[in-house]
Amino acid sequence: MTSRTHDDTAQAQPAPSASYARLIWRRFVTHRLAVAGAILLGTFALLAAFAPLLSPYSPSEPNLFNQLAPPSLQHPLGTDPLGRDVLTRLLYGGRVSLAVGVLSSLISVVIGIIVGAVAGYYGGRVDDALMRLVDLLLAFPAIFLLLILFATIQRSLAIVILFLGLFGWLYLARVVRGEILSLRERDFITAARALGASHGQLITRHLVPNVTGAVIVSFTLDVAINMLAEGTLSFLGFGVPDSTPTWGNMLNGAASYYTRTPLLTIAPGLAITLAVLAANFIGDGLRDALDPRG
Repeated sequence: MTSRTHDDTAQAQPAPSASYARLIWRRFVTHRLAVAGAILLGTFALLAAFAPLLSPYSPSEPNLFNQLAPPSLQHPLGTDPLGRDVLTRLLYGGRVSLAVGVLSSLISVVIGIIVGAVAGYYGGRVDDALMRLVDLLLAFPAIFLLLILFATIQRSLAIVILFLGLFGWLYLARVVRGEILSLRERDFITAARALGASHGQLITRHLVPNVTGAVIVSFTLDVAINMLAEGTLSFLGFGVPDSTPTWGNMLNGAASYYTRTPLLTIAPGLAITLAVLAANFIGDGLRDALDPRG
């Protein structure tokens, strides 16, 4: 009788709740578009990483005896005006385009968290000064600064990444500031302050971790925005140098041949479109998964 009662009690006990990370994962995988976007973006990253193993051709060495060749077994997407294999350049271009999107977004996230957290925590004159700086930069046409830079120095991949990163944190700073303003008066902050926590500890250990969800979503969306911006700058001739293959400068180089060989334009344009859509779908899925009201 005692054993049966013990078994009934054990069965009546609720199962341990899933961890927060596991709960987020379960909610994320139910978002089909987000999962499809993650698979697609991961596939692009793997193809770009293993480009030297997937293609025997050089992405930059011209072959003037094989210009604008149609698709074939040797060149599945044909060749460009300089005789370079389009598929090879597409694979190597993915390396640069994805790197630009990720690295510039990381720079934006770091700056946005610092500025937003400081402005939201200290408030007052500090908040006013930082937010007026944000307003000024938002009103400033950043593309003109890039034109001035490239008029005085040589174009480079590092400059493009820094440019996109240094002008991409403004909206994130506003989001982080708003979250910090609502969190700094909560009871757990008051308790931590009463226990002797310093300003730095309050910001880094208690406030910033509570805005992680907004930061992650902003990061994924910024990756898509920066990839599109790199493509736009390269298409206009102000992005990565032409010697470095990217999806953007592939579009720029194919602009004069889109009626004769439309595949030169379709291939990089489709790659940019799919990568941007995939990053946006991931951001939407993370936003839903991290939403505490879901």
